[in-house]
Amino acid sequence: SQEFPDPFAVDFPHVGYDLDGRRIYKPLRSRDELDLFLEKMENPEYWRTVQDRQTGADVRLSEEQLELVQRLQRGQFGDVNFDPYEPSVDFFSHEVRIHPVTNRPADKRSFIPSLVEKEKVSKLVHAIKMGWIQPRKPKENVPTFYDLWAQEDPNSILGRHKMHVPAPKIPLPGHEESYNPPPEFLLSPEEKLAWEQQDPSERRLGFIPQKFRSLRAVPAYSRFIHERFERCLDLYLCPRQRKMRVNVDPEDLIPKLPRPRDLQPFPTTQALVRISGNIHLELMEFWDFGKQGRGSDDGSVRLWEVSSGRCLRSLTLGAVVRSVAWNPNPSICLLAVALEEQVLLVNPGLGDRLLVAATDQLLDSWEAPEEERVQPVRWIPASPEERAKGIRLLVQHDKPVTQVTWHAKGDYWASVVRNPGGRQVLIHQSSRRWSQDPFRKSPGMIQCVQFHPLRPYFLVASQRSVRIYNLLRQELTKKLQSNCQWISSMAVHPGGDNVICGSYDSKLAWFDLDLSTRPYRLLRHHRRALRSVAFHRRYPLFASGSDDGTVIVCHGMVYSDLLQNPLLVPLKVLKGHAPALDLGVLDVAFHPHQPWLFSSGADGTVRLYT
Repeated sequence: SQEFPDPFAVDFPHVGYDLDGRRIYKPLRSRDELDLFLEKMENPEYWRTVQDRQTGADVRLSEEQLELVQRLQRGQFGDVNFDPYEPSVDFFSHEVRIHPVTNRPADKRSFIPSLVEKEKVSKLVHAIKMGWIQPRKPKENVPTFYDLWAQEDPNSILGRHKMHVPAPKIPLPGHEESYNPPPEFLLSPEEKLAWEQQDPSERRLGFIPQKFRSLRAVPAYSRFIHERFERCLDLYLCPRQRKMRVNVDPEDLIPKLPRPRDLQPFPTTQALVRISGNIHLELMEFWDFGKQGRGSDDGSVRLWEVSSGRCLRSLTLGAVVRSVAWNPNPSICLLAVALEEQVLLVNPGLGDRLLVAATDQLLDSWEAPEEERVQPVRWIPASPEERAKGIRLLVQHDKPVTQVTWHAKGDYWASVVRNPGGRQVLIHQSSRRWSQDPFRKSPGMIQCVQFHPLRPYFLVASQRSVRIYNLLRQELTKKLQSNCQWISSMAVHPGGDNVICGSYDSKLAWFDLDLSTRPYRLLRHHRRALRSVAFHRRYPLFASGSDDGTVIVCHGMVYSDLLQNPLLVPLKVLKGHAPALDLGVLDVAFHPHQPWLFSSGADGTVRLYT
């Protein structure tokens, strides 16, 4: 039967009507998602089958239709034979032709004057006759001259200038400048001799008065041209406008900072001095009393009790100790000591016996893998003599180690090796005895490294910048420009959003990681190089030690509101260390809980400020 398709039946269940007026319904599509998936897997022609929305039937595209769709997707023309770059025919050219391109007769309006334009012209003519429209006067190219000799006349050009200064005038001549002065103005021989002996700046008169019998006998003035030149020079150099000096109180220019008395507590006085040649400090808290570890040039590590000031234990290692670091995990009693090309993991045996036993059990629970892994260092178990001293593991490096630092969870730690141009930073895991080199190439001369206290970030300080790496994504997250010549030390705020860096050019840079890669503040309180910087874990305090023998304690409040900038206030300059061999304070460290500060200096003393 003949069909009559209905173009408006897209949303209806029928397609059209037959000759008898009955509806022709669309084919039923009762297939669910499973049927469609099976058809997609089994039908090889599924990718070129589309559904006709008007009839509801499945239509298989032919090769010509597929090529048309692909050409349209590529942004080409649908017709294969269409050439978009065929040469254009220049119907209208600059050449004069004999016959016109179009022979259309001209319009009638081209012969009749415009009435609208006639009305506009008549209005303009009337305005000119009435004087409402004036012709523009031609500009005269005449140079403008200013009167240098204008007085305080409000009508003059210079007189209308604000704070105008009139030109200096020559004083009027007196009787002594006459060619025939009175006798009392002439100089006697004694006065003439005294005038010649005086300095030109001290003379009352710049010339000697002379008397001539007539005006014709007056000779030419020898200094006439010189004086005229000086006069013109004075007029040229004279300021033509008075500069008003702003009277500002210097106290108003100083920013309003809170008083140090309102920012207590912070260390103010020296409470304890320990005489021993040390370089590095590290504090660790054991419940109710603290232990302090110290490395020294005499090849020993001493452990002190802060509450009583007693030396609880001393380890003689026979080499210069470069760095010491307590494990920050309170459930592990472990100390990392860097000396020469080794890092020693020491269990000092202080504190709770269960804690000491748990630490040894954790280190001894390691089982060697079946296949030996290639590592940049060698993990060597301690000998019985070394275990008696408390040494549990020796990590042998190929170059001298300058710094060790722990991760906040206490399992991972990093070491910095003095190896310019080669491998300088290594990350180790104590429980698995596994070490790795995180960088393919060195980002420069590494000064120090730090683990982020909260996020999986690793901060690497080179000579002039600090790079922040994401350990999970294994990519560079941010690069901080310090604006310093040589970075010496670095510390991360316990909140994790701020970093301070000390430098050898007497600068301390405070970075706000959420603000910019440039320093938020650059403090220049020290006179000589900075050796160490430190943050307090609980109080808003940070300190810096310098070669000038002083330790400066500052208030550094970081607000939870991101729109409010950190408040930095210098609080106290702690003096006590005496510089030795051009070195002053070598290391500073805060107590974990109390607002106390420990400092070690080149004078061989450790000082406690409370």
